[in-house]
Amino acid sequence: MSLIHVILSGGVGSRLWPLSRKSRPKQYIPLFEGKTLFQLCAMRNRELCDRQLVVGNINNYKLSRKNMEGLGYGDYQSIIEYWPRNTAAAIVFAALSCDPEDVLLVTPSDHVIDGVPAYTEAVTEAVRLAGENNLVTFGIRPDRPETGYGYIEFEGNDVKSFREKPDYETASSFVQSGRFLWNSGMFCFKAGVFLEELGLYQPELLAAARQAWENKSYDFLPDEQSRMIPALSVDYAVMEHSQRLKVVPATFTWSDLGSFGALWDYKESRGKKQPEPGRGNNLVLGSSKHVEFIGMENMILVETEDAILVLPREKSQEVKNVYERLEQEKPELLK
Repeated sequence: MSLIHVILSGGVGSRLWPLSRKSRPKQYIPLFEGKTLFQLCAMRNRELCDRQLVVGNINNYKLSRKNMEGLGYGDYQSIIEYWPRNTAAAIVFAALSCDPEDVLLVTPSDHVIDGVPAYTEAVTEAVRLAGENNLVTFGIRPDRPETGYGYIEFEGNDVKSFREKPDYETASSFVQSGRFLWNSGMFCFKAGVFLEELGLYQPELLAAARQAWENKSYDFLPDEQSRMIPALSVDYAVMEHSQRLKVVPATFTWSDLGSFGALWDYKESRGKKQPEPGRGNNLVLGSSKHVEFIGMENMILVETEDAILVLPREKSQEVKNVYERLEQEKPELLK
């Protein structure tokens, strides 16, 4: 049995537009002392695991390769999807590439995690539970009501229910109850156990993914067969249905950095968001120009070569709506 770190590198970071683009999603932006989220993810897990496997797609695999080369990591495996089909298919491909008894530690490449001892402790616990043929998810203890995350109702290591992203009032009740965790999107399980469970709940997806896998060319999955795979998240396909589910209530600091509000919180927690003359309690990203704010607080200004975004901090989740509108009106601004 080996412990395999599976890095999921899909996603475009639509709520971080215009910084995050299709040509350079948020996980590849060097915002962290010259490092990217992708690189931090690879570094964080390298010593914990026996080997690393990057699941990407035809649009981002070169960025992943460049990031790994930047760390001096050459001893990893790549799986390159022709068409991204969400996380369930991505994990199937990782599982098919491994021995059934291998344990997969599956992590998105675009999360921020602090607290190495707590993280190591959580992974150790997850590997133990996975060794008992459970599907394990990582839940984060919430420190505030958050409408941008899904929630897990839990008791000990047992999962009672999954809840979709709630409104603010519901999120507040979840946090106050102490019975809910944020759903981190991180998982741990044996490759064979995952495939067995997927076969129970989504046999069509598993069959289509197997066919694509059997027709791959080196690291690349085929076009035609990939189109036939249902695009489902691993939560919807398996985790919300399985009777083998366990959760590790983790204590490390975590954020999916999925919005400018989350980026604000991260910078503030690290002491990297300092008030500047003329800016007050506002945040400027990407601009080399002198910016003044008059009569405004908690505002965010983002500038790139071809776009400027201005928004109140509390509206940061709504950037995704702008992204979706621009897909129809001005798709060139998303490239």
